[in-house]
Amino acid sequence: MAVALALLLTATHAGGAAAAERMAISASEANVRSGPGPTHDVLWKIERYHPIEVIEASGPWMRFKDFEGDAGWVHNSLVDKTPTVITKQNGVQLRAGPGTDHAALIKLDKGVPFKVLKREGRWIHIEHADGDKGWIHDSLVW
Repeated sequence: MAVALALLLTATHAGGAAAAERMAISASEANVRSGPGPTHDVLWKIERYHPIEVIEASGPWMRFKDFEGDAGWVHNSLVDKTPTVITKQNGVQLRAGPGTDHAALIKLDKGVPFKVLKREGRWIHIEHADGDKGWIHDSLVW
């Protein structure tokens, strides 16, 4: 699947400007590189469920931007189309249910990624890579 996706992105990009495609890191941790290949510097590491927007492909490598506009390259074997979100600010409350009338479970920092389990109105049921689950309002995530 990753190879087919890379070919599709490459073919789309070759024909003109490709629309950014939302994807997510599927590996427990991925190196973000300065260019398309293992010889390029590692700029930073990102964790499972970190959402990215793929903006370019070069062979099996994908150039992306994240929720802060930071860009880098990651190998396509480390991403998939799992629906994910990431917190946009500090102090975001993870709740026990879909609404402010439900108990706050924990306060989250900016930049915590989650897998989307389901949506209920503007509330999203999410799960962290460590298994923690809860609900968050869609205005608080990217």
